[in-house]
Amino acid sequence: MKLAQKTNIRDLSLEEVQEYFEKAGEKKFRANQLYEWLWKKRVRSFDEMSNLSKSLRIRLQEDFDFPALSIDATQFSTDGTIKTRFRTVDDFMVEGVLIPTANRQTACVSSQIGCSLGCKFCATGYMGRKRNLHFGEIYDQVAAIQQQAEENFQKNLSNIVFMGMGEPLLNYKNVLKAIERISSPEGMGMSPRRITVSTAGIAKMIKQLGDDRVKFKLALSLHAATDNKRSQIMPINDSNNIKSLVDALNYFYKCTHNEITLEYILFKNLNDSLQDAEDLVKLYRRIPADLVNIIEYNPIDLASFSKAEEKVTEDFMQYLDRHRVNARLRRSRGKDIDAACGQLANKETH
Repeated sequence: MKLAQKTNIRDLSLEEVQEYFEKAGEKKFRANQLYEWLWKKRVRSFDEMSNLSKSLRIRLQEDFDFPALSIDATQFSTDGTIKTRFRTVDDFMVEGVLIPTANRQTACVSSQIGCSLGCKFCATGYMGRKRNLHFGEIYDQVAAIQQQAEENFQKNLSNIVFMGMGEPLLNYKNVLKAIERISSPEGMGMSPRRITVSTAGIAKMIKQLGDDRVKFKLALSLHAATDNKRSQIMPINDSNNIKSLVDALNYFYKCTHNEITLEYILFKNLNDSLQDAEDLVKLYRRIPADLVNIIEYNPIDLASFSKAEEKVTEDFMQYLDRHRVNARLRRSRGKDIDAACGQLANKETH
């Protein structure tokens, strides 16, 4: 006989927690205390809830699960980037990164363990998808990285990007619920305008974001401006071609007026020619994008792509500039610890 699974305490609303305490004969304010421990104080076990009696903590432990992430390993880059490998209660590994700059403290977080989309240039894509992360586990990453920002740089997180392991729009409900908790006054109180969700491009779900009137920013991992080239490196393009993505992004913008960024990794002799730049300009004019991020490629052991040469990159950027594309070159951070774009899960994590 299979035992009934205990409810994850973080799945309960405040009203449900209040109801539980009422039935347990506890005072109503205890529910608020518990909720504050879970979200505002960001603890990862019942034992840490010091203003609840020991007997109550034991009872909570008997009645509920609290599957929080634990820190398995931390690496520090020479440029200040910090990569953390988290362990789940069911023994999977997932990674998150703190990227500090003069003006920003950015948390790059994961939404899935592995990824099913198999982009040819991305280490996570070679893992396959193990499972989705629960919104509480996504929250744990942000909470831990916030603590690192405080301890190492005496600053709060200024931005969160869902650009780590996994495709956020294939874990839609948990990602939206995590953002709701992160931006709630009862949670971290961060403005959703400081949160960016990056997608490899699932047109139907981009439109869903529009219908749900989300308040966060959206980034599309484009990486090639024609279907032929994009399908070579991103199999998802076969079922979500560029036309469908253009339509979806225009719909998203019409519904939300939120900022849209296009992400474009430059690969040597693949998408770095002036013809590629011209194709990108034409596509840019069909989308209400605020910015194009041109990204340096970071090599991984499993793929044979190379980074575009400096002169070629310079010419590409100048072409975009001449054609009034708002583009910036994003230099890689944390390369020495495999924490840069596309490198997560590259070593010892699966």
